[in-house]
Amino acid sequence: MAAVTAAIVGGSALLAGAEPGTTTPASGGERERALAAFDRIRDQQADAWYREDSAAFAATFTADGDVVTFNGDHLRTRDGIEEGMRFYFEHYIDHTRLRTVDEHVRFAGPDLAIIVRTGCQLEPKGTECREDSLSRNTNVMVKRQGRWLQQSFQNTRVMELPDPN
Repeated sequence: MAAVTAAIVGGSALLAGAEPGTTTPASGGERERALAAFDRIRDQQADAWYREDSAAFAATFTADGDVVTFNGDHLRTRDGIEEGMRFYFEHYIDHTRLRTVDEHVRFAGPDLAIIVRTGCQLEPKGTECREDSLSRNTNVMVKRQGRWLQQSFQNTRVMELPDPN
């Protein structure tokens, strides 16, 4: 069964410093507000995923956003993300919840953050990751007109490499 795993529920944000020479949100209030916004976006997507609501899922992206799915499909623009996710929900994604296993947030500037998350799918009443659903994704977050949104989301299924021998 194919599935697009967005890995966006639960977990706490881990914050690493930016590269030398970049400006990050001021310590304290700005940083905490940014992290809270990232958590809200993750939770909005998780709720949309569970409800299989492609419009709500796409609404967390910029109008010109991008999603690269686990199988390499490239969904372009918020409208394209909505259309692509509707197709996935109708044909490939079972009714599941998402769980974040870990998360790393790095600010690359005052209005730019990179989030790398690992997560999985859960059966509606399950608490353990569904087999073969572990994925890692990279989220590019941008702040526009005072509001954080996702610019880009790239998802990769975690798989063991075959034995080279």
